Amino acid sequence: MILPTLADILASTRIVALPLATEFRSITVREAALFEGPEGWTEFSPFLEYGDAEAATWLAGAIDFGWMPQPAALRHQVAVNATIPAVGTAAAAEILARFDGCRTAKVKVAEPGQTLADDVARVQAVREAMGSEGRIRVDANGAWNIDEAEHAIHALAEFDLEYVEQPCASVDELAEIRRRVKYMGIPIAADESVRKAADPLAVARAGAADLLVIKVQPLGGVNRALEIVAEAGLPAVVSSALDTSIGLSMGVTLAAALEQLDYDCGLGTAALFTSDVTSPALTPQSGALSVDRIAADPSLLAASAAGADRADWWRERITRCHALLSSAAAE
Repeated sequence: MILPTLADILASTRIVALPLATEFRSITVREAALFEGPEGWTEFSPFLEYGDAEAATWLAGAIDFGWMPQPAALRHQVAVNATIPAVGTAAAAEILARFDGCRTAKVKVAEPGQTLADDVARVQAVREAMGSEGRIRVDANGAWNIDEAEHAIHALAEFDLEYVEQPCASVDELAEIRRRVKYMGIPIAADESVRKAADPLAVARAGAADLLVIKVQPLGGVNRALEIVAEAGLPAVVSSALDTSIGLSMGVTLAAALEQLDYDCGLGTAALFTSDVTSPALTPQSGALSVDRIAADPSLLAASAAGADRADWWRERITRCHALLSSAAAE
């Protein structure tokens, strides 16, 4: 990996804070660092609670996209899904309407403080809004134990689930729940067990998932993510980590380069923001995103600029993560 100097990165770094139209996993404003390399604009946006060791991989991903040539596109458009946070039933249908033409919806479930009945009502509302031809997948973010997951999958199966994403936290638990529900024909997808794992291929080797949810930044960039998908030998869904449109374009680049792309990708989440950093924002049009390298809009960067204290916090974080990458490169 090419490692630009810290000064090269910070010279163009802009810190933005984008409000969400509705709360998403306790987030109401999404902060991100954007900077420009020889290949174009790129994004560094690990969640605030992540430590430097984990965040450094996200910085490697941002550098990959800004400084390294990207793989050739095999398609001109990438179909994407709508993403429905853990909201009430009325809000679920309203949020779905923000995703123009999307034929698939990912519905968040297992939200702390909510019940399975809340999940059932939300998924039912989305099914009614989409009709029988729509595709619904649910995402528990690893919140259930094995028995809870089995009970929940049975309760939600009547809504014709495309797959269940990260129903349990560990690889062993995923393998067991996959075994228990295999007769139902509902695939199990792994997300956190890939992007937050020391070994992102462990879940595939253990036979613990039918498909992988792949996020570019946490895996170290488009090129590395492409290698992981190839090595895993499982179908992949490219998804976002609530990125700005710049970060979403990283995911689109990966999705466009995959030889096999059987599922709609989770890259439509710009529709959840009330503002963005590109004009136009990378939001779904007729259920898809165009495959193009996009640039940040200077006026939108200025309008979305985070406060000075937050900008300092992010620059210090970049500095620490860059030091970690430098040390690793020197070993």
